[in-house]
Amino acid sequence: MNLITSAFPQRRMRRMRKHDFSRRLMAENQLSVNDLIYPMFILEGNNRTEQVASMPGVQRYSIDLLLKEAAELVELGIPLIALFPVTPGEKKSLMAEEAYNPEGLVQRAVRELKHAFPELGVMTDVALDPFTTHGQDGIIDDTGYILNDVTTEILVKQALSHAEAGADMVAPSDMMDGRIGAIRQALEEAGHVNTQIMAYSAKYSSNYYGPFRDAVGSAGNLKGGNKHSYQMDPANSDEALHEVALDIQEGADMVMVKPGMPYLDIVRRVKTELAVPTFAYQVSGEYAMHMAAIQNGWLAEKAIVMESLLCFKRAGADGILTYFAKQAAQWLKEDQG
Repeated sequence: MNLITSAFPQRRMRRMRKHDFSRRLMAENQLSVNDLIYPMFILEGNNRTEQVASMPGVQRYSIDLLLKEAAELVELGIPLIALFPVTPGEKKSLMAEEAYNPEGLVQRAVRELKHAFPELGVMTDVALDPFTTHGQDGIIDDTGYILNDVTTEILVKQALSHAEAGADMVAPSDMMDGRIGAIRQALEEAGHVNTQIMAYSAKYSSNYYGPFRDAVGSAGNLKGGNKHSYQMDPANSDEALHEVALDIQEGADMVMVKPGMPYLDIVRRVKTELAVPTFAYQVSGEYAMHMAAIQNGWLAEKAIVMESLLCFKRAGADGILTYFAKQAAQWLKEDQG
């Protein structure tokens, strides 16, 4: 990039910052409700909510109350929600059979959401950690190692069950090799040619996921274990580009970088170097840190949340999966008058 080399005072950079109108005119990035994806936790039962202790303000909803929340989201104009189930312990197993149960919690929630709000996009998580007794994202061998190809076979069944229920988008977040191609082929063969795939292509083995694992009830099953053998090393950047390129080649329509703010350099590289639809996940640990500072009065809520979301846009993200989505949509609506 060639920079203009005019010297001071011919070039006063602050001149364009003096007035609100000129700051607005030269803003390089904008945040709108169209950028927001709202993750929601669902649980069994009726008229039930549960507060997620490590995520102040975030709740789990039974399907009937999920529908009431969805009505508000439609009114706010949020384009897409992402569903994450809380699976009762008695339904968890070594082979994660509940993941592809056509009458499972996610499958029932999708059917009811699409019946009530056909215009609201519904994305489902394709991963086995909510359904395994050990809390890992796949099937394990006798040593505890995650078996890639066996896991992929079950992920395909899970994705198909979500598509059959009416999911608009399936989002494999497991990081198994080759699973995008297998899922895409299965969707095509089953006639779900327009079911979109958002691949969690650059998902890092991060310590920012702790509150999420509390929210879906997998932290206790994981028992302090880790996911280093299949999620990416936080030290690596080039590897992320290879992962993204493979997933696009296998049939992904868009890709996800996770976590978000600590990995904005990855978002920028993916968008700049591969020029594919690129999304980022402002994960549970990021949310919890913000909320802790906000509740202690150390940071101003609206200002810091909106700044954090704008940073994703500046880095190149086409959209942001964030627990702040509903609140941000409300603020944006208020600002528009």
